[in-house]
Amino acid sequence: MDSGPAPSSASRNDEDKLFTRRRFLAGAAAGLVPTVVQAQTRPKQPSLDEFSAAASTPIEVNARPIPSFDTRDRGRVRFGALEYRSGLILTSGFRGFGGLSGWRLDAKGEQFIAMSDKGTWFTGRIVYQGRQMTGLGDVEAAPMLGADGRPITARGWFDTEAIALDGALVYIGLERVNQILRFDFTKGGTRSFGQPIPAPPAIRKLPYNKGLEALAMVPKGVPLAGTLIAISERGLDSDGNIIGFLIGGPQPGDFSIRRSGDFDISDAVVLQSGDLLILERKFSLLTGVGIRIRRIALKSLNRGATVDGPPVFEADLGHEIDNMEGIDAHVTSEGDTVLTMVSDDNFSMIQRTLLLQFTLMDA
Repeated sequence: MDSGPAPSSASRNDEDKLFTRRRFLAGAAAGLVPTVVQAQTRPKQPSLDEFSAAASTPIEVNARPIPSFDTRDRGRVRFGALEYRSGLILTSGFRGFGGLSGWRLDAKGEQFIAMSDKGTWFTGRIVYQGRQMTGLGDVEAAPMLGADGRPITARGWFDTEAIALDGALVYIGLERVNQILRFDFTKGGTRSFGQPIPAPPAIRKLPYNKGLEALAMVPKGVPLAGTLIAISERGLDSDGNIIGFLIGGPQPGDFSIRRSGDFDISDAVVLQSGDLLILERKFSLLTGVGIRIRRIALKSLNRGATVDGPPVFEADLGHEIDNMEGIDAHVTSEGDTVLTMVSDDNFSMIQRTLLLQFTLMDA
């Protein structure tokens, strides 16, 4: 009986890589697989010693396009309320590149500021051809500095997992020590010193490695304007829901986000429409790996409230996803609301740094 043509070696390699990544992520969910640090030695890239001593370091970031988001149906572009625009796989010979846990864009969706979970700033711009991303340009790296002017890692602070912008003020959430640093970029950009801000005492009580994971600043013109929203990854209230905080603004206090489907919070962004999008992820040996975006009305975020909202997007390892940890939104000159997501590769040789863009169709 003829079983058809044998698969090519290239297709077998692709299938093997996909299977290996799925197995790795599932194993990581159960704590069974250690993280492997990737050490690359491309020429003309700065060493980590040179990097830590420099004000900022230009680095080269290579980009490979992701033509389609669904690995099972290459022609599909609609996924819930999102339409796929383009995506990139990012790599660099700079050994400090990776672990991207937060990403913020300017109003045009071009200039970006990002940080790794090891206390490193990355700045640059997205290069477009039409509406599709083709690469990154003018990328620079710099160590994140504390109030004493030294890299925050010198005092054992890392797991910089969350970022929010308020004009020239940049807020960074540190997960394991559960503190928030504020940087005034008018005082040296990425060379400015981070100052801890007063935060609710309950933030310091969040669980180790499941603490502050998402920050979002509410802009003018929408409910809760001037509020810094801080959300834990899996800090739970007495009902098993995820704890969040309203810092500053008209009604500071704590609130909860209803937890469902074993998803944890990885980031959040406020839309011009006055809604909050929360990016969620899950890792389970039983149900696999997945991500989800839920939409929550800002006006429902009140002190003491438990809020919920419908999913607008879901994906699993049949799609081009990885450990998606960052989300941001901007509006194009054509009026499209574009969501940009970035993944944290955990500095692993098996995981990937992905940059994905979608149009939110019911913005």
